[in-house]
Order: sequence, then structure tokens, then C-alpha cells
Amino acid sequence: MDIADFYRGKTILVTGGVGSIGSFLVKELLKFGPTSIRVLDNNETGLFDIEQALKSDKIRLLVGDIRDRERLTVAMEGVDIVFHAAALKHVPLCEYNPFDAVKTNVIGTQNVLDAAYTQGVRKVITISTDKAVNPSNVMGATKLLAERLTISANSYRGHKSSVFSCVRFGNVLNSRGSVVPLFSKQIQNGGPITVTHSEMRRFFMDIPSAAQLIFKAGMLSLGNEIFILKMPAARIMDLAEEMRTLLAPQHGFDPEEIPIEIVGTRIGEKIDEELLIQDETSYAYENDDMYLVLPKRLPYNVDYSHHKQVPLGFHPATMDSYSSKEARLLTREEIAVLLRSLGLLG
Repeated sequence: MDIADFYRGKTILVTGGVGSIGSFLVKELLKFGPTSIRVLDNNETGLFDIEQALKSDKIRLLVGDIRDRERLTVAMEGVDIVFHAAALKHVPLCEYNPFDAVKTNVIGTQNVLDAAYTQGVRKVITISTDKAVNPSNVMGATKLLAERLTISANSYRGHKSSVFSCVRFGNVLNSRGSVVPLFSKQIQNGGPITVTHSEMRRFFMDIPSAAQLIFKAGMLSLGNEIFILKMPAARIMDLAEEMRTLLAPQHGFDPEEIPIEIVGTRIGEKIDEELLIQDETSYAYENDDMYLVLPKRLPYNVDYSHHKQVPLGFHPATMDSYSSKEARLLTREEIAVLLRSLGLLG
């Protein structure tokens, strides 16, 4: 079965459905012929905008917040699959508003899981982040808890057939609040471009790749998995320099006229991120395009051989860790190709 066949005729709920990832999921899901897509968000203007942009009678707009369990329970009646993308994701904001991060990323996730139990949702996929691995900030810590809550939900689902899994991302290029739109605006204004550390490295994926991983996870999930897309890393300084080279002339500037300033790391920020830690590699499997991490102890017997249907099948991973420090770094030429794919270069 291919992805389109799997989602055809399904009723799907996307939390955080007007965000960068959520809105793209909604747009792509429409191509698969679902029965309906419920878009839940607390952003009223964003809901109006997505309705105007997509103009589909299959979309149902739900004003609501994942902090409200009762609202979620009503929203999930008759739903087959939930993509849980709602979160507070900005590291500095979470550092200065830690309990709000807990209320959304932790309690909100538990509300999603509880509502899914109550309504007998078939699959829940929680969107996570590399910052959940060895977290050094509030956002990462809350997303780690969201992962643990999601995976643990499989242990106490009772007689219901609901399954719960996660997808773990690197940085999503050109998403709201990411460095690409920030650098682009700074270049447009003539600089300076602000980089927090000259050796800062991050894993990168574009929004379509992120969506494909989510859709594949939704199709393959049997419960308990964390799906991780294999992706390259890049130095933030290389990204800044390449964006300056390519974008400055579009705004009438000589690239050398636009300075790059090192402003210092933000609170809770790491030089490198990890997508897997050593402890997880003992329970990790891989295929051509992703890793799959399982818990040490499965709460029930599941035949994971079904996953061998994906290219090459899964086999035990041999790496000790998956850090941006050891990962292959994108060259300046590859960064330029990636930027062009985002449609930023006129």
C-alpha cells in the first residue's frame, strides 16, 4: 500500500494545524482523498487564512487549544489519525515562560493522548525535535517528556487498539521563527546578520521532507516507535555566508557590505544537536532514509517485521550516536541548491 492509498477515506485531525508543519500537512493530505481533515488551532486568523487559501469542503476548522482536554475529546470523535503538531517551540520564549511550555508541550500532549483513548483514535503521531535528546533547555525537556508520554501511552491503552508513536525532527528550513527567514530579513535590511556562535551546527530538513516522514510514520506505525529522518547537518555560519552571497545582490547590496556579527549563544542553546544518543542505538533500526527507535521493553508483543516492507528492511544500527558534530556537513554548493529549492532566490 502506498501513502495515498493509506490516507484515502480517513478522517484526520491535525493539532497546530495552521503552523508551518501543520498547514503543509493539511495541504498535502488533501491530495490523498481523505474523508475530512480537522484543523485544530488557537490561532483564529490562521484558521481563516488556511480556509481561504485551500478552499476545500473537506476541511473542518476547529478553534481550540490542546490545553483544553474537553475540547480535544469533542474534536476527536470519529477521527482515525491524529498528527499532533501543536507546541511551544522557541527556545528563548520557553526559557522565560517555562510553565507555559509545560502546560502546552507536556500537559497538552497528555490531553491529546487522553482524548485519543476516549474516542478510540487508531493512530496518534506526536511531532518531536532533536532538542529532546540530552536536553539543555526547557523546550527540549518538555518535548522529551512529550515523547515519553506518547510512547508510554501504549502501555496503558487497555483493550483499545489505539497506537502511539513519535517523529523526531532536526531544524525545519524556512519554518516560522527559523534562521532562514531571519537571515533573509536581515539581508534585505542591509545587515547585520546575527549568528550566535561561529561553530554552531544543526541538522536540517525542508518542510516537504518533514511532511513525508510524518506521513510514512503514520502509515508504518505499530506503536512505540520514534521515527527519525536521516539528514545532513550544516554550519550556521556557512548558511549565513551563502545566503548573503545569493540574496544581497537581489536587494542592491554588495555581499561584502553586509557584516556577520557573532552575538553569543542564547540561554539553553547548544553548539551541536543530537538525533540519537548511545543508549538508543541499542534499540535502533535503519533503512535507506530513516532510523527507528524502540523502547527497551515493549509492553505487548508486536511483530515489527512489517517494517521490513520499507526499502532494504530495518537492521540494527551500528553508530554510537547521531550528532551534528559527527554528521556529514553540507557544502556551500549544497546549501545553495537547498536555498534555491525553497524559492528564495528570485
